[in-house]
Amino acid sequence: MSSKMLEEALAAANVVEHQLQRNEGRCIALAEQLRELNPQVALTVARGSSDHAASYFAYLTMQQLGLPVASLPMSIVTLQQSPMRVQGQAVLAFSQSGQSPDLVDSLRALRARGATTLALVNAEGSPLEQACEFTLPLNAGPELSVAATKSFIATLSASAQLVAHWSQDPTLLEATHALPRHLNEAAQQDWSLAIDTLRDCERLMVIGRGAGFAIAQEAALKFKETSAIQAEAFSSAEVRHGPMALIDEHYPLLVFAPRGAEQAGLLQLADDMRQRGARVLLAAPDDIAQRDLTLSCAAHAALDPLLAIQSFYVMAAGLAEARGMDPDQPRHLSKVTRTH
Repeated sequence: MSSKMLEEALAAANVVEHQLQRNEGRCIALAEQLRELNPQVALTVARGSSDHAASYFAYLTMQQLGLPVASLPMSIVTLQQSPMRVQGQAVLAFSQSGQSPDLVDSLRALRARGATTLALVNAEGSPLEQACEFTLPLNAGPELSVAATKSFIATLSASAQLVAHWSQDPTLLEATHALPRHLNEAAQQDWSLAIDTLRDCERLMVIGRGAGFAIAQEAALKFKETSAIQAEAFSSAEVRHGPMALIDEHYPLLVFAPRGAEQAGLLQLADDMRQRGARVLLAAPDDIAQRDLTLSCAAHAALDPLLAIQSFYVMAAGLAEARGMDPDQPRHLSKVTRTH
């Protein structure tokens, strides 16, 4: 049985290839405008999977540009109507549909207060696009499965392309051009061990850190959406501040440990949890001997999270079916969520 979720996840490489070509000129122009604006802070506005993508953008922007980035709670604008002092600052909205009223109203209000607003959105001609001064289209095409996959990966790749131009980093920019090939490789990784281990799972923790924490957040959401597993995401630094008390013998953990400064701490946490008797699924590159699941490596370590979530999505689609569920139609959920 093949699901739309799986089909759309496997289409991500082609989506990104098309996106990179189509958005190149637009990214160059946006990056020039952002450098001219020279904001002192950037704000992101998003929900759900899009908020996880915004988290990746934030980490990458702070890492590459040194620009502080914060996630803005929409209720501050729409319900509290707080007088946000955003004159001359950058506000970026992330959305697949661009239709949620609170998202649209927030960007409209922030723009009226002098913010430079940019929508990273998949649906053309959406209310969000109309509310913002600038738009960076995701070009992911229609997504029929309720669980977002290709549009999430497209949001990460658009973020990376924009930041590469904004920071004028030729190494990162060149690495984005190799993403389609590496995404195809990541989709072929064998994560069947995770399906076997989690087939009867009721709860688990998903651990990441740095740019990889956004992937842990997204994976935890997909476990909930498509397999009805009570999954929670934690930073490897935060899990020791309380959540670790839940971990006992056979407690399942999925640990994302891609390359980077955070990797050593993630590997240590995985070892510590194994000593407690936890059932650890360690996802790491093939040079890590104790890995359980293999992570592909991009041409730049900052892009590794895109490959990690690509491998995860293929596994998650298979896990849902192994649990007798339809990943395309999660119960109680719809493709477009409208909040106020």
